[in-house]
Amino acid sequence: MAIVFKRTKILATLGPATDTAEMVENLLGAGVNGIRLNFSHGSHEEREIQIPMIREASKKIGKPVAILQDLQGPKIRLGALQDNHFEVKRGDEIILDYAVAEHDGSANLPVQYNLAEKVKVGEPIYIFDGKVRTTVIEISSDTAIKLRVENDGTLMSKKGINLPDTDFGGDILTPKDLKDIEYGLTQDIDYVALSFVQSPEDIHNLRQILVAGGSQAQIIAKIETKAAVKPEVMEEIVKATDGIMVARGDLAVEAGAEIVPIVQRRLLALCRKHGKLSIVATQMMASMVDSPEPTRAEVSDVANAVIQGADTVMLSDETANGKYPLETVAAMKKVILYTQEHAPVAAIHDIIAKNVQLDAISTAAVTLAEQLKVDAIIAETKSGATAATIAAHRPNLPIVSVTSEVRAAQQLALSYANRSYVRDDAAEAGFDLFKELKAEGFFGEDEAKVIIVSGQQPGIIGTTDTIKVRVLK
Repeated sequence: MAIVFKRTKILATLGPATDTAEMVENLLGAGVNGIRLNFSHGSHEEREIQIPMIREASKKIGKPVAILQDLQGPKIRLGALQDNHFEVKRGDEIILDYAVAEHDGSANLPVQYNLAEKVKVGEPIYIFDGKVRTTVIEISSDTAIKLRVENDGTLMSKKGINLPDTDFGGDILTPKDLKDIEYGLTQDIDYVALSFVQSPEDIHNLRQILVAGGSQAQIIAKIETKAAVKPEVMEEIVKATDGIMVARGDLAVEAGAEIVPIVQRRLLALCRKHGKLSIVATQMMASMVDSPEPTRAEVSDVANAVIQGADTVMLSDETANGKYPLETVAAMKKVILYTQEHAPVAAIHDIIAKNVQLDAISTAAVTLAEQLKVDAIIAETKSGATAATIAAHRPNLPIVSVTSEVRAAQQLALSYANRSYVRDDAAEAGFDLFKELKAEGFFGEDEAKVIIVSGQQPGIIGTTDTIKVRVLK
């Protein structure tokens, strides 16, 4: 019997609950394909230990694993409040002042960002994940703004602040982000996730930094602002980036929870249209932070992401701080496997009316694979682009990628249905891997048939031009 593996991948966040070599190895063994390092927390010294730890676990398990550096971005927070508590009533006026070093219990509150440089009178500001809603009524000084409180509530230290209508003018990379990017240039990083993207220019700015630094990391644009989900902007962001993350938490606060399911569907369709990686994130199995079983709503949420064609689903607190990180991964994998077998992803032409931006070779390979009912598609690829464009069609069968580039293999770890292998460039690399996997029982004991997509010039990017059918008994 052939090996069955999940086509939608799992990205897990490393944190206190999983920050040991044993736990990382267990996560990968349980079904995790990529590790997210949240640079909103932790130090560079900790990363010096974690990154080699992940790579060593990857070697032990025997599969490429992607590492994603998630930048904090302009995630603005309150400073420390006296007694970690400040009550507000509707109609109250409070001041957020970047110059305040220590809160004295008054309505003059410390904030970790100079909002006076960015906001305008009349703009809404949401504090504590939207629990307290306010409106800017005055720019009080060079460092302070005055707000009118719109509802009763409680503020606490270091709680996040969302500014849904504020234009950061392309200035979303904070000094901390720039230091973290500079650090990442020296590390074994596969993806850099850019927080609070507002326009394609934000992605272009980051790409210039990465290219100048010699980085091969790809960019994931986190969609979590009202500006990014405007119809005329959303597709341009997808085209500019290497992948997107539907960051549903901040997106719900900034743009309204009711838009999130529709935005998710549109983004996943756009990523398929343009052959870009897609990640669905935030609270996918949040109850499992404290419970060994997911809720029915969470199971449905993961299943819907699979049905909609997400490349990857992400776990945050569930694996970073939860009591049941391994159980969460196992539960997510179980949902993915059942869903993919009983509700295949809709064909791309059913989702994106005729305007598909994928190359003819990948389209022909997938069509032929379906007609011939092959066991897998094998893609010989240098950069990973061939495998990624095949994956964009969401074939209901494995994509086996063979590349000479370790970085490409690691990046493909998050790509739909891809199982990547690192081999030297050779004229018959795909067929040799086919024979190797057949001998190992990957395709079962019966006759196996595959489509091999390759190029006449192995190892040269952009030369994929050949489709072959190969059979082994």
